[in-house]
Amino acid sequence: MGTLIARSLLLFAFVLLLLPAIPTRAAGEQRLALVIGNNQYDTGRLKNPVNDATDMAAALQRLGFTVVLKKNARQREMEEAIQDFGNRLKRGGVGLFYYAGHGIQVNGVNYLIPIKAAINKESDVKYEAVDANRVLDEMGNANNGLNIVILDACRDNPFARSFRNAGRGLAIVSTAPAGTFISYSTGPGQVARDGAGRNSPYTAALLQYMREPGLPIEDVFKGVRQKLRKETGQVPWELSSLEGRFYFRSGTATVASPAAGPGSDSFAEQKDADEGKELLRQKAALEEERRKLEEEKKQLAMARPPASPVAKEIGRDGRFIAYSDGTVLDTKTNLMWAAKDNGKGVGWHEAKAYCEHYRGGGHTDWRLPNGRELASLYDPGKKDIPGARVSDLIKISTTHGWTWEVSDEGDRAAAFNFSEGRFGTGIPKSYDQYRALPVRSAK
Repeated sequence: MGTLIARSLLLFAFVLLLLPAIPTRAAGEQRLALVIGNNQYDTGRLKNPVNDATDMAAALQRLGFTVVLKKNARQREMEEAIQDFGNRLKRGGVGLFYYAGHGIQVNGVNYLIPIKAAINKESDVKYEAVDANRVLDEMGNANNGLNIVILDACRDNPFARSFRNAGRGLAIVSTAPAGTFISYSTGPGQVARDGAGRNSPYTAALLQYMREPGLPIEDVFKGVRQKLRKETGQVPWELSSLEGRFYFRSGTATVASPAAGPGSDSFAEQKDADEGKELLRQKAALEEERRKLEEEKKQLAMARPPASPVAKEIGRDGRFIAYSDGTVLDTKTNLMWAAKDNGKGVGWHEAKAYCEHYRGGGHTDWRLPNGRELASLYDPGKKDIPGARVSDLIKISTTHGWTWEVSDEGDRAAAFNFSEGRFGTGIPKSYDQYRALPVRSAK
């Protein structure tokens, strides 16, 4: 038996060496949380944030987090706590930041408002408030692999009358470290409810779902969104670049999952045997992918026929072939793409209509791509290139690279970021800042 265990451990270690990119977490790895709740504002006391932060801290402690709780914190206290949080995250593990209180955006930058902030005009904000990007910067510097940011901070701006450019609610975060999950209590430009009970509606729903065993983090927040939309009309949304599974509480699900059935492994606490099986499966898939790539290299010299009888080949970039009719063929997926996006920001419905009415190359079967198809275009090898990281033959006309995908959820939809290689979900379909890139299946 001892020999068998030793061989299993050696095999597990060997697989880990072969697959360094697969995210794993040891069962004993730290879970660290910084929780802040502010409500004693000179402009008017909020009812829930300190209660929200107190209850969230207690819930996270029960779920295995080491928690630092700050209540009614001033600017310096908040900034020092965030800096200390980042330093402790350098030891590795899972990091979670939760904030409840006033939060505002000015010129597209999100700020968390401390108590006693002396804000009399718009320019005071960057000196008296805490830039929310500071939290993401500390997480990025720590490079700990998995981080969660929860902002119940979209209440009305108490300084709005003296501001010129402050928008309602919070702005979209365009950059975040890989392996980050960000949740907002409501959509961009919208205002969240403070709540009539002990907790805000958002935090109350989150406390309910995060303690359910066996729910992946994505299902936890989908449950929160469905509950709030039904009960209050408020619609939270998320951005995610997670590459593995995370469970607030591992085990077998006791409630119906709001999305597809949850997996059986906990990102943070999965058993060695199950983890080894998953890694072996992914190793086999990786070897098969490598074999296919080698075969494609051999076949690449044999060009496929142009998209239409009059189209001529005008360029190549690896597996991509560009034609004179404005189309680009991906010889790996056999998908044909428009050589450029629609050129301006549009909502989801407009993006879908644009793709369906596109007639590049004389074809009539263009459509809005799904997430898997968009992700297949992302080129991580262009990590040092600013803007969209795709083949030079395909032009994405925005530096952040956000492009709509076809999947949707009622009045919410999803998009893919070609600058960072991550998905965003729960985005209002009316948000008119993303691009449309038509695709079709090549015959």
